[in-house]
This record gives sequence, structure tokens and C-alpha cells, in this order.
Amino acid sequence: MRFRMLFLVLFLSFVFSADVFSQDKTPPTDEADEILKIDTQLVDVPVVVTDKNGTPLLNLKKNNFTIFEDGVKQELSDFAATNAPFEVALVLDTSGSTRSDLSLIQRAAENFIASLRKGDRVSVVSFDTGARNGKKTAVSRVLTGLTDDRLKLKNALAEVKLSNGTPYYDGLLDVVEKVFSEPAKDEFRGRRALVALSDGVDSTSVTDFAEVRERFEQAGIVSYFIQVDTRDFFEENLLGDCEVAMRFSSAQIKRYYRTFYPKSKIEKVSNFCGLGDFERLDISKRLYELADFEMQKMAKTSGGKVFPVVDLSEARNAFSKVADEIGKKYSLGYYSSNEKRDGTERKIKVTLKGAPAGAQIRARESYAAPTN
Repeated sequence: MRFRMLFLVLFLSFVFSADVFSQDKTPPTDEADEILKIDTQLVDVPVVVTDKNGTPLLNLKKNNFTIFEDGVKQELSDFAATNAPFEVALVLDTSGSTRSDLSLIQRAAENFIASLRKGDRVSVVSFDTGARNGKKTAVSRVLTGLTDDRLKLKNALAEVKLSNGTPYYDGLLDVVEKVFSEPAKDEFRGRRALVALSDGVDSTSVTDFAEVRERFEQAGIVSYFIQVDTRDFFEENLLGDCEVAMRFSSAQIKRYYRTFYPKSKIEKVSNFCGLGDFERLDISKRLYELADFEMQKMAKTSGGKVFPVVDLSEARNAFSKVADEIGKKYSLGYYSSNEKRDGTERKIKVTLKGAPAGAQIRARESYAAPTN
């Protein structure tokens, strides 16, 4: 009898201990879900919806949207309507043909900021003349971090200066690494945008487009470009005496050969004065085509848009269109059902239900999966 009682006590103790051990090792369902979300990337998808006439549809709800990743339906976790605030990194190119129009750039940017909504936050990034490795060069500078203080932003615009080159890629990288370095607060999640005024033809950056594009895709930043057409101005001053002509940087010449003639056996000239007029015109044509391709690629995959302008006199109107679109964006968010951390590019498709016939969607098209 005594032996049976002892056995019963030991058995119950073992069961109790095993239960406690199991509770320590297996978190409650909510806690497990939270751990999974922390370990999984939230994919942000900015979306603009218009009717068949191009008029934005502003009263849609979460249940109007369905989202797919690589053809697989996903569960929407986050939804923000069009009235939610945005964070905007404003990049201003003050090189090349913009030299005589600095005040025009400043006024257009000031009007853009004034047309944003209360609660929207802006950071100003511009180019300046600085030094690298003891040599004078154009550099990117963040003039002010994200703020909704309009006076502070106005003062930052007053600090915008001319630059002797175009560190375009470096400026975009500063958007990711400095302006949006911290995770977005809940009210801005999935609502971060780049707005860049530039021709997109880089001349002095340390980084390159491949790195910039990858970082932007990872960050989920929607990209808008006001693309200034400076090609005619540049080529008018490109030919003739190399000592007085507007010239390419050695970095631009190397990019030209590396991108368009990587396997060519022709002698590659890195000195501008070693180029003939035909080569100069071909380099200019190709670099402007490359800039256009890169802008279109970043805008399309992020759900943004390119607004071409003939000259800076049209910039104000283009800025107004960007501000109008930012104020009419929805933001969707989901945790991918594909838990592989393989760094692959995944396609996104957003569909509508319950919307008027002929409604059109422009949304982020892809993202790079996380890696281990």
C-alpha cells in the first residue's frame, strides 16, 4: 500500500513537471504569432486607384482589396486609407543646367511642401560642393531630417546650394541610410516616399544604381521622379574644344563602357579630351537613356511615377501633381506566406472587388525577400 502511494505521488509529480516544462517551452498562441511577425518581413504595398476617367477613388475599404504574391493569395494585415499621413524625402539636384535656376528650384520645392497635408513629414536632401580624398567634388547632404515644421523646412531650402557634379545615386542612398534609417512609426508604416527632382544622370557617386535599387526595394519606399530634360543643354556645350566644353566625368565614361560595351575590344578612353565628337554624343545619348530606364524601373516597381518636364519652369506643376497623388494613396501590408529567406524577387499583384467598372490600380509590383 505504502509502495503504491509512493508510486502515485512520483507519477503525479512527473506529470506536473512535464506540464510546466511544456508551458515554458511553448508560448501561448498570441505570443507565438507575435514572434513569427517579428521574424517575418512586413511587405508594404502603396496603391493608387482611379476610375476609368483617371479620377482617384478615395472611399475604398480593406475588404475591397485582394493581394497576391507569386500568384498565391495573402492575408492583409495592415490597411491605411488615403487620409493617413506620409513621410517624404525630397531630393533636389542643383547641378548642370539647373545652375541658373536655383531660386526657381527653391520656390517650386517650397510650394510642394506647402501643398502637402497637415501631419505629413518632409526631409530635404540636396547636392553641394565638398571634398573626397582631399579632392573637390559634388556630395550629397541631408539638410534636415523628417519634420512637419514648415518654417524649419523653409530654412532648409534656403540652404540649398549649387554643386559641381551630380551625386545622384549617393543622394538616393542617403534617403535609405539617413532619412529613413529608423523603422517607421505605426502611422507612417507603408507610407514613405521619395520625391526627386533631377535628370538622373549621375557623375560623381561612390555607390551605383544596383545597390540603390536593392535598398529601395527592401525598404518599400514609393518613388516619384520629376525628370528634368537637360540633354539639349548638355549637348550644346559638349562638342568642340575639350578645354572649354562641358565634359563627362571619368566615372561617367567608365559607366558607359561598362554598361554598353562590356566585351568590346576597342580602346577604352577615360580622359574626356581623348574622345571625338561622335563618341561624346553617343555617350550622352546612352547615359540619358540609362537614366530614363532607371527612373522608370524604380517608379514602376514601387508604385510611383515619373513626371517628365521640359525645363524647370514646369517643375512647380509637376510637384503639385506629386503632392496630389501622395494624398490619394492607400497602403496595404501583409506577412508573406512564403517563409523562405532566400533573397529572391517576388511579384506582387493587387486586385479590386466591389469597385466601379473600369477602375485602374497602380501598386508596388515586387520586393526582394529577406535573407538569413
